[in-house]
Amino acid sequence: LERVTRSCMGEPWFVMAASWMNVSTSGSPTIDASASASSNSPRDDSAITMSREFPHLPAAVLWDMDGTIVDTEPYWIDAEYDIVESHGGTWSHEHAKALVGSDLLDSGAYIREHGGVDREPVEIVEMLLDQVVARIQVEVPWRPGARELLADLHSAGIPTALVTMSWRRFADEVIRCLPDSSFEVVVVGDDVQYGKPHPEPYLTAARLLGVAPEHCLAIEDSPTGVRSAIDAGCRVLGVPHVVEIPEGLDPALVLRPTLQGLTVRDLRDLMAPRG
Repeated sequence: LERVTRSCMGEPWFVMAASWMNVSTSGSPTIDASASASSNSPRDDSAITMSREFPHLPAAVLWDMDGTIVDTEPYWIDAEYDIVESHGGTWSHEHAKALVGSDLLDSGAYIREHGGVDREPVEIVEMLLDQVVARIQVEVPWRPGARELLADLHSAGIPTALVTMSWRRFADEVIRCLPDSSFEVVVVGDDVQYGKPHPEPYLTAARLLGVAPEHCLAIEDSPTGVRSAIDAGCRVLGVPHVVEIPEGLDPALVLRPTLQGLTVRDLRDLMAPRG
C-alpha cells in the first residue's frame, strides 16, 4: 500500500464526484470487456441525457497512455539510452523519437538493429519494462488535463477504453493509480497481433465496447498512434508531446496543444459531421 500510494502522488489529486473517488490499492481493476457494452452501469441515465443535449458527442473515447495520460516517454527514452550504452552501442534522440508510440516488439527489433544490442527483441522489451516499471512505482508523471477529462467523461456516462502499446505489467501500474472503473476496456501491446500504427488496437477496443469506430474519438500524442486510430476509422484528437503531429494529416484529425481545460461539451465539435 505504501508503494502504490507514493507512486500515485505525482501531483495533487483533482476534485471529482465522490462516487468516483475509490482508487484501487490492491492491483488493477477487474475489467470484463465482454459485459461492458451491455451492462446497466451508473453511467446510463447521464449518458442518455448528454446524448439528447449534445447529439454529436462520441459514443466512446479511446485513450492512448504514454505521452497522453502520463508523461512517461522520458522514462522510455532514458531506458533506451541505458540499455544501448550498457551493451556497448550508441543511441540518439532521433532514434528515440522514431520509437514513440510504436509496438514494443518493433521497438525491441529497432534497438537491436540500430543500437547494437545483441539480444532478442522480447528480451530488450523486458529490460525496458524493468526500468520504466521501477520508475513509475516511484512517481506517476500525469499529463495536464487528462485525469480531469477522464472524470468528466465518467460523469457524463461516456464509455472509455485504454489503448496502449505498453505491456500489461506497465499499464497496470498506471491504472491502479486512477479511480476504479476509469476504463471499461483495456487493450495493451501484448493483447494484439499487430501494434500501432496498424489499426488493430483501436478496432479491438471499439469491438469490445460494442461501438462503431467511426463513432469513437481517439486521443493520441504521436503520429504513429494517430495513424492507427485514423486507419481504424476513428475521429482523432491529437495532443502532440515529444514528437510533432503534422497539421492536415487527415480530415479526421484535430490538433490541440493541451487537454487542460477540455470538457465533454468541447468534444461535440470534434464529432460534428464534416461539411
